[in-house]
Amino acid sequence: MSNQWVSLKASEVEVGQRVRTPDGAELIATRIEHPFLGLDTMLAFIESTDQRWFKRPVPIDADVEVHLAG
Repeated sequence: MSNQWVSLKASEVEVGQRVRTPDGAELIATRIEHPFLGLDTMLAFIESTDQRWFKRPVPIDADVEVHLAG
């Protein structure tokens, strides 16, 4: 299994990817809300699973990391 992370802009993340946000939060993006709070410059990654519900807003141009499955 690969433990490799690659840097992307938040706007490049796709649903289903494991994301690490600039503040270190990790989640699987089961949904991406854009615009967030009516702001075109913001989006929110949402993880909605049986284990947890988690939402993390970030600017669309923020640098995030995406885990590469291997």
